[in-house]
Amino acid sequence: MAQRRRRRERGSISVGEILNGAFAVAAEVSIDNLSMPLLAKQLDVGVTSIYWYFRKKDELLDAMTDRALQRYEFTVPCIDASNWRVSLRNHARTMRRRFLDDPILCDLVLIRGHYGARALHGAFKEIEQPVAALVEAGLTPEQAVETYGAISVHTRGSVVLERLQNKTLAGRGIGYADDIDFD
Repeated sequence: MAQRRRRRERGSISVGEILNGAFAVAAEVSIDNLSMPLLAKQLDVGVTSIYWYFRKKDELLDAMTDRALQRYEFTVPCIDASNWRVSLRNHARTMRRRFLDDPILCDLVLIRGHYGARALHGAFKEIEQPVAALVEAGLTPEQAVETYGAISVHTRGSVVLERLQNKTLAGRGIGYADDIDFD
């Protein structure tokens, strides 16, 4: 007779533990392949225990995105008004490297691209320093926003393209349609 698995006590898990577990599972299987049953197994709880906190996977991914955006400083290094071209280039390279070095961060923030209100508010606060430095360097506010926006979009776009290419080369595919066998 198979021995019955013992689960954790009801109510013994927290949102923080669930998020930590979700990041651990995603590191092993990817954001695309993260599932509530895999997460429950990792945490040694029933799937319904997770659903008490997150009613669907999208809610869990939103919380993971919020946490990822809180943990990572995207505006470092700061842009120096006295040497703005060089410091803006270094800033873009650093941002690019951070996203490429962390596939989970890239998938949550750039590819998934769905942010909660708190994360969106935080992102707007983060661009204040770079834009202010560009204004201090002599650009108009409109030019500063357009310049920073163009560099940021270009940097993030190149990361997304590279990430999607790497996912395809790794055999993971890039979405639902890749899992369909049309033969």
